[in-house]
Formats: sequence, structure tokens, C-alpha cells
Amino acid sequence: MTGTRQQRRRSPAPRAGEEQRAALARERRGRRTEEERQRTRARTAARPGRSGRSARASARKSRPTRGQEIRRRWVALLSVVTLLALGYLLFFSSLLSVKTIEVQGAKTVSADQIRATAEVPAGQPMLRADVDGIRDRVAQMPGIATVDVSRSWPTTLEIAVTERTAIAFFDSGPGGDGVHLVDGGGVVFKTVKTRPVGLPELKLPKVSVDDPVTRAVTAVLGVLPEQLLKQTKTVTAQTPASVEFTLSTGKTVRWGNAENTDRKAKVLAALLTQQGKIYDVSAPELPTITS
Repeated sequence: MTGTRQQRRRSPAPRAGEEQRAALARERRGRRTEEERQRTRARTAARPGRSGRSARASARKSRPTRGQEIRRRWVALLSVVTLLALGYLLFFSSLLSVKTIEVQGAKTVSADQIRATAEVPAGQPMLRADVDGIRDRVAQMPGIATVDVSRSWPTTLEIAVTERTAIAFFDSGPGGDGVHLVDGGGVVFKTVKTRPVGLPELKLPKVSVDDPVTRAVTAVLGVLPEQLLKQTKTVTAQTPASVEFTLSTGKTVRWGNAENTDRKAKVLAALLTQQGKIYDVSAPELPTITS
């Protein structure tokens, strides 16, 4: 009896050891690092059974119902119909066609002539109007310097022009075709019957936009002070650097090229207060007066 009781008293010892080990394991689990916890979560999430169930559940949730599928098809169909209707309205319908052509900036050139030259087909849809072609056709008119064509919705086409301004003229003489007006770029753009008042006459071997002498002369006239330009009667030149003109007083000014305009004008204004016949400011540093 004594031995049996001693064995029974010793039997709780292993239980105490197990409890200590369990407590130690719990303590160790509490000391796990954050990195170990993340690895544990990743292994748990990667289990095939759980991930498969999650994927099937997500697929069931994302699958549209029959009503949703029908609504989507109707929306797609209405979008296509809307685009087709809009395309027809813009490119083929007469609702947005050209009904009015407004011409701006025309003074000496007839607005009706500009409309005729533009050649815009009646009732043409606004988007199909060839604005580049219209601009090019109107720009070919002799009296037009620049052209801008734009659409003014819903049914108006606007043509804004800048007319050429005469800066001089030349007379073709007996047997010629009349008096020709020349603009600041050397373009001969209009023929008139009588000599215009207030414009200088060009006396050049040839007057053409492609002629370097013509371009040099018109460049000089374009930068002359207004008061001096009003006194200028005739302009001559043999080379682009030998421009000279005659004033209404009979005095001759040798201007040279189109450079140093401001300085030449100031020097000439001082020289004209002195007696002389020929005033040379082609080299404004060394001006001369010839009696």
C-alpha cells in the first residue's frame, strides 16, 4: 500500500512539466517577430481550399445578372445609334449647312465678287466646307492681301480679308494698258484710268514683285516718314542700293538702301533747311549737299 501511494503522489509531476512546456510555448508564440507573423498569414492565405472558395465567391459576385446584361446591351446600341445620327447631322444634313457667307474687311473689292470667287456650294454642310480651298481662291484676287476663313456655327461661313493698299503707281505710257497701282510688297494689283493723287510715281526699268529693285523701292517708301512721303513725287533706282526720289520742291534725295531709315530721315530733315539741289543721305554719317 505504501508503494502504491508513493507512485500516485509522484504522478502529478509530469503534468506540471507539460504545463510548463505549454506556458513556454505560449510565451514563445507571443515573442514572434512581425516578419514571422506575416509569413504565417501568407501561408494561411495560400492554402488551396480557402483561396479557391474565395475566387468562386468573387466570380459569383462579379457575374452580372440578366437584367444588368440587357441594360448594358441597350446602352451600347443607343450609343452607336447616337454616333450615327450625329455624324449624319454634321456631314450630310441640311440643318447645319452653310446658309450665310459673311465678308468682312472688303472696301474697294466687291463683297459679292468675293463670295463668287469663294465658290461655296449652296447648302453644303458646314464641316464639309473646304476652308483652305476657299482661302486660296479668294487670295488669288488682285486686290486681296490676306484672307482668313472660319466657321461661325450653326450656319455661317465668315471670310475676313485685308485689301492691298497702294503705296505708289507707274504709268505704262502711250500704247500701254493704263496706270497701275503697286502695294508695299511690290505687287501690281490694280489698273486705273487716271493718275492717283498723293502717290509717288515709280520710274523704274521694270516693276514686278520678283524684281529686287522694285522691292527695294517699295521697302524705302514703306518706311519713309509720312510728311516726307507726301512730298515725294517720283522714285527711281538702278540697283537696290541706289534709291532716290524727287520732292515736290524739285529737290532730289539720294537715299540709298532701306537701312538706317530713322537716322537718314533725321539727317535729311536738317539738310533740307539748307540751300541745295541734291541731298545725299545714303551714308548718313557723311551726308552731302550738291547745288
